[in-house]
Amino acid sequence: MNTSILEQETAVLEKPSVAENGTGQAWNLDKSHSTAGFSVRHLMISNVKGHFSDLSGTLHYDPLHVEDSVVSVTIPVATVDTREPARDAHLKSADFFEVEKYPEITFRSIAWQHKNDDELLVKGDLTIHGVTREVVVTAEATPEVKDPWGGTRVGFTGHTKINRKEFGLGWNVALEAGGVVVGEDISITIETEFVKS
Repeated sequence: MNTSILEQETAVLEKPSVAENGTGQAWNLDKSHSTAGFSVRHLMISNVKGHFSDLSGTLHYDPLHVEDSVVSVTIPVATVDTREPARDAHLKSADFFEVEKYPEITFRSIAWQHKNDDELLVKGDLTIHGVTREVVVTAEATPEVKDPWGGTRVGFTGHTKINRKEFGLGWNVALEAGGVVVGEDISITIETEFVKS
């Protein structure tokens, strides 16, 4: 795998969040308008995409002081959907996520910082299959918006890459002509919408 986003960006994210729970306004994740997706190379040819259909989470966020923000997201692994039931069942098995033993994927931020005028860098602890590693998510935030029901909302689109073997997801089959059935690098995209408490 090429140099990771974490290795490229971690130097600018050494300052931890000021408060354990953040100091900004509290927000709750709107699961009906949020999703976590992933993409992985199949047979060294195409990128197979999937998503998790259920998320929960909280956010403490102030766009004027992003360094004090904290986000926490939990994803039930059993909601994985790749549009192929047999593949989904395999992903839930002990070959991959081992859902019965490790039912959740979690992310909790450690530090936030502006990358530029349009993007944020959010470093945090990502836990998959019982393994926790630091990752850096490059995120774009929307402006705060008033919804028709009197609430205030904000959205984030985040991207990162991981090597699945670093999280204990090592199953594979070698191809006769070289290569493997499932790629190691996983591209992750998360779309979240939060409602101000």
